[in-house]
Amino acid sequence: MKKRYYYLIKVQYLGFRFHGWAKQPEVKTIHHMIDRTLNYVFGHSDFKTLGGSRTDAKVSANSFIFELFLKAPLADEASFLENFNLNLPADIRGLSIVKTDAEFNIIQTPKTKEYLYLFSFGQKAHPFSAPFVSTFPEQLNIDTMMKGAKLFEGEHEFRAYCKKPGEDTVTRRTIALCEIVPNTFYTANFFPSPSYALRISGKGFMRNQIRLIMGQLVRLGRNEVDLNFIAQSLTPAFGEHLSFVAPASGLILNEVNH
Repeated sequence: MKKRYYYLIKVQYLGFRFHGWAKQPEVKTIHHMIDRTLNYVFGHSDFKTLGGSRTDAKVSANSFIFELFLKAPLADEASFLENFNLNLPADIRGLSIVKTDAEFNIIQTPKTKEYLYLFSFGQKAHPFSAPFVSTFPEQLNIDTMMKGAKLFEGEHEFRAYCKKPGEDTVTRRTIALCEIVPNTFYTANFFPSPSYALRISGKGFMRNQIRLIMGQLVRLGRNEVDLNFIAQSLTPAFGEHLSFVAPASGLILNEVNH
């Protein structure tokens, strides 16, 4: 059996013009763009890449890790990263590369993921902020939303917060941190003021889970539901379908810690 060589590459990207990470037919995705760039850099397609997680359409990442599998070692990792960046589009950037081995499993290795959801309310935002900040036009009760966010911390039944869970989907999950705070993470002079961030971290999240959580917090801020409803939605007995999925463009995979 021929020896293989393994590398972990950290990238960041603006997801606004992409249909998420995973390859899909006839649409532009981050994974497709990275593989196309690697194909050009190497001059061949005799390699494999595997992402450590997935992001949906328009979702951005400040820190995303994928594994690169090669049949020959890189001669110079620093030179490779420089050449990789030269050929990537402006909205994707390689940050680092480290060598790993066959024992490392990027999917199963325990990790903590931190997401941010940037939002504002009560005003029409500058169009330039659209890729980064979701704006809700009505006034929201931010103090109640802050209280509601804390209810998601800990181990709960999140079946109501997963889009089309399968029979084998583990819906009982633990959220280590969930809070709404003033946005000091990403700023620009065209961002609405004030803006806020839902900051949430855990070992793994289901499809649309964070955007469904944000959707219920917005409903809470609109006084459509109360804190008791949020608490009840995290119990096995809750049977209501939660349909409000917050827009994707405010969501950022901020950090992944292996």
